Amino acid sequence: MAKRVLVVDDEKLIVKGIQFSLIQDGYEVDCAYDGIEAMELAKAKEYDVILLDLMLPGLDGLTVCQQVRSFSDVPIIMLTAKDGDMDKILGLDNGADDYITKPFNILEVKARIKAILRRNGKGGGVNTMRVKDIVLDRESRRAFLSDNEISLTTKEFDLLELLLTNPGKVYSREKLLNIVWGYEYPGDVRTVDVHVRRLREKVEANPADPEYVYTKWGVGYYFKG
Repeated sequence: MAKRVLVVDDEKLIVKGIQFSLIQDGYEVDCAYDGIEAMELAKAKEYDVILLDLMLPGLDGLTVCQQVRSFSDVPIIMLTAKDGDMDKILGLDNGADDYITKPFNILEVKARIKAILRRNGKGGGVNTMRVKDIVLDRESRRAFLSDNEISLTTKEFDLLELLLTNPGKVYSREKLLNIVWGYEYPGDVRTVDVHVRRLREKVEANPADPEYVYTKWGVGYYFKG
């Protein structure tokens, strides 16, 4: 069953962008443009995740978050243009599960959604994707190469999924570290290199001459579809 997401923001272009991207990944998406409409939808339907802007007309995001918490434990990711630590603490103290500062990359938003779904035992993916001889079952988080299952760690799977979903897009090591490992990860970019090497050893017939995961020297990594 597809995961259902409620996107709440008074900036319609942001909402449409998030909605389009999530639908492309197989999510069901409802949209609200003010706090009152958000509360009506949150009470009427069950959601797997709510993306909630802090500054909203009608009811502000923190008020909506507090009220939703009175009847639901649905994961809530706050979206805000404010970047101060006090704003983050205030949002989390009012029941939010995560916090993303604008402007954000939609890939980061989707990575956060998947992480929250995994933490809540609801799975990160919503379908199966096949690219060349690689098949990813996003529901069970299993990977197959030429119909043979390959054993991937959590981060290897996340890394492969991100690259396969965005063929041709080059990701710097810093960006991969931010998206796959999370914005609070204390490690360095060498972590990415190690995981790419291990991933190639598992999916490439010849890791020194890759067919899937390529290096753009001086920039980062990408998948060649």
